[in-house]
Amino acid sequence: MRLPIRFSKLSGTGNDFIVIDHRRALIPPEEQASFARAVCRRNFSVGADGLILIESSEEADFAWRFFNADGSAAEMCGNGARCAARFAHANGIAPARMRFATAAGIVAAEVLAGGDTVRVGLTPPRDLALNIRLLLDGQERTVHFLNTGVPHVVLFTDGSEAPVQRWGRALRFHKRFQPAGANANFVQITGAHELTVRTYERGVEAETLACGTGATAAAVIAALLGHAQPPVTVTTSGGQRLTIDFRLADQQTVESLTLEGPALHIYDGELYADALAA
Repeated sequence: MRLPIRFSKLSGTGNDFIVIDHRRALIPPEEQASFARAVCRRNFSVGADGLILIESSEEADFAWRFFNADGSAAEMCGNGARCAARFAHANGIAPARMRFATAAGIVAAEVLAGGDTVRVGLTPPRDLALNIRLLLDGQERTVHFLNTGVPHVVLFTDGSEAPVQRWGRALRFHKRFQPAGANANFVQITGAHELTVRTYERGVEAETLACGTGATAAAVIAALLGHAQPPVTVTTSGGQRLTIDFRLADQQTVESLTLEGPALHIYDGELYADALAA
């Protein structure tokens, strides 16, 4: 591994990421998971919800490798995608309108005027399952499932404070969603086009301040159930807002799915050996 390694810190509605231009390989593949775990530790290293490595691609403007804070690889991350797009555009890697390769497929993105807002076109959601009845805290509850690049469970609440950490962990590891597990989203309907969403994220194993693919899953399922209409504005745990737009072709098919929100460039720095120390 070649140290020091230059990086940028970006934030998408409270989800923060370490982003590295990795077109010239710096971190061997077999060390990338442990590298992510080390640098994403808060207090002991940079601290982040995830690590994004920007790499070259023959089929798109660039490709990425995305790692959660625990070192696990993720197929997709909506907030991370916006941050990756802003980083790539700011560093001359991609034009304002771009395409990049992820494990979930090719993602289109556009850095909007001003540079700090990005719209991404998400891959078509799949594996929809509505009205799943399961036991949670000893009581049968209704949840819904949708994969918006990564798997998400959605539970609508009545506005009372849900125990996100306890229920989120139970849903994340519930046998119904194994072996991959799922993120858990707790959703309150606040208007015809508005939701609030709190998300327990696998890989972070805690509630995060925002989850773009989770907000998207919540918006799509709310629309399918007749609770909301696109475009849907989602207020996240961090108090910021995401806009999810799409078209319902029928009760099973979602088209032209986009996620729009801020992607903020917080700072640049260099990683030294102490950032990787146990």
